[in-house]
Amino acid sequence: MKNLKLAIPTNNPGGMAATRSDHFGHCDQFTVIDLQDGKIAGVDTFANVEHGAGGCMVPVKLLKERNVDALVVGGMGMRPLQGFSEVGIDVYFAAREEYQDVLTVVEGFLQDKLPVMQPQQTCQGGGDCHH
Repeated sequence: MKNLKLAIPTNNPGGMAATRSDHFGHCDQFTVIDLQDGKIAGVDTFANVEHGAGGCMVPVKLLKERNVDALVVGGMGMRPLQGFSEVGIDVYFAAREEYQDVLTVVEGFLQDKLPVMQPQQTCQGGGDCHH
């Protein structure tokens, strides 16, 4: 069974009923679900840091400091995806239209419906990607 800390970028105020943020690097909050034996053992939220110097690598460091094991996003660029890989955080993809809030994301994750995000799914810049 899955025993891990799963982070989901969310809009204020965070928590199980919160809607997902479209851009993990600019989200208001990270909602972190503590999963034990495939069940929700705890829920925590913490504010994201300012998306300035360091850009998308700042949330990578923040989530690593919080001992997060996995992250679910609707998209991200190649650089942060590589950053998460380097610090040992798995990144999963969940389509925004299908998984709109934290609860549905967690259910999808526990049912193994969310694929690991692949490099070819990353945004290439240019502003046409909604993450």
